[in-house]
Amino acid sequence: MSSNKLSMSAPHQASAVSVPSLLRQSDRLPTFVTGAAAVALFAVLFTGVGERQAWLFLVGMLLGATLLHASFGFTGGWRRLVLERRSRALRAQLLMVGLAALAFFPLLAASPVGGKTLVGALAPTGVAVAVGAFIFGVGMQLAGGCGSGTLFTVGGGSKRMLVTLATFVLGALLGTAHLGWWLALPSFGNVSLVKELGAPAGVAVTLAGLACIYGVARYFEHKAHGNIEPLAMAGTASGWQRLLRGPWSLLSAAIVLAGLNIATLLIAGHPWSITYAFGLWGAKIAQAVGFAVSDWPFWQAGYNARALNSSVLADTTSVMNFGLLLGSALAAGLAGKFAVAQAISLRGYATALIGGLLMGYGARVSFGCNIGALFSGIASGSLHGWLWFACAFLGSWLCVRLIRPALKLD
Repeated sequence: MSSNKLSMSAPHQASAVSVPSLLRQSDRLPTFVTGAAAVALFAVLFTGVGERQAWLFLVGMLLGATLLHASFGFTGGWRRLVLERRSRALRAQLLMVGLAALAFFPLLAASPVGGKTLVGALAPTGVAVAVGAFIFGVGMQLAGGCGSGTLFTVGGGSKRMLVTLATFVLGALLGTAHLGWWLALPSFGNVSLVKELGAPAGVAVTLAGLACIYGVARYFEHKAHGNIEPLAMAGTASGWQRLLRGPWSLLSAAIVLAGLNIATLLIAGHPWSITYAFGLWGAKIAQAVGFAVSDWPFWQAGYNARALNSSVLADTTSVMNFGLLLGSALAAGLAGKFAVAQAISLRGYATALIGGLLMGYGARVSFGCNIGALFSGIASGSLHGWLWFACAFLGSWLCVRLIRPALKLD
């Protein structure tokens, strides 16, 4: 916040201060444009597409605001774990997954709930997931963002991550062209802990696995530093100012994100995902310029064919992504964090481009990203989520330790 500061000696005047006076001059236009776009899109969805899509759009906006206010990303947290032995981000991610799993397992076991069939984020556990997740892990460290991180930083005004998003879409499209070949590789098929063990035992095994990783990460952090960084965060701001302008603690974000994924499951009938929409956007763009993507096997059957031939607003993942972008943009404007002036090197753009391409392709062949495969997959009891986690972290470690230093990115 610049010269328009709120006087702390007269709290009774705070409510009389207008919203524009709380914003930097450079943040006012993007904030009001974003707000107007969000209202308009919600109205279009509610009146022209369906109430479900409108509510999912709002969930997406809340996801975007939460991610931005807490800077809740996987890429930086994993890099910091590898380089500094600091595990706060990873521990928050594990807590988030565990909280969601506590609700996901009984809900999926009880499906249908309220007349709605609930489907978990299940995918075959095999070579495709292992290789795709590894590729994704390399790409996220090159690009500097994961699936959710790319969207919320683009919403925050990052030009570099806009390049990443463009090639993310291209990579996801290419993945749809080759997915049949990947599916023919060895696989155990869909393995659901909900079905194999039942909800109580399945969630117990899942929580035990998460707790084990949490404990190991905490142990090595304490061994390296003699202390553990807390998930909660002390700060001077409080109340509505903290809520609207941030920053939020990783603990708060983990709880909110878990709750919003549970809401997504109940409203959409499936958990939160991100990267399916990227492949769909790529296919629609390719089709618009004359490529016959409808001839590709991936786009010829079931939901994929319907999505390709319907409005993008009919796709729940796309609608939530739009909400995430607008929610993070609105949050960035209110927090005075909207990035407008950025000096980016040619190397920075090149790594963003390559990283996005690797993430898009890797996410498609491994059936998701850090959200759709790791978060929603593990919380759904899918074994592929655990394999994705291990292989993506391995790829991330390799890039942080070997590739980034070789390219002089650090």
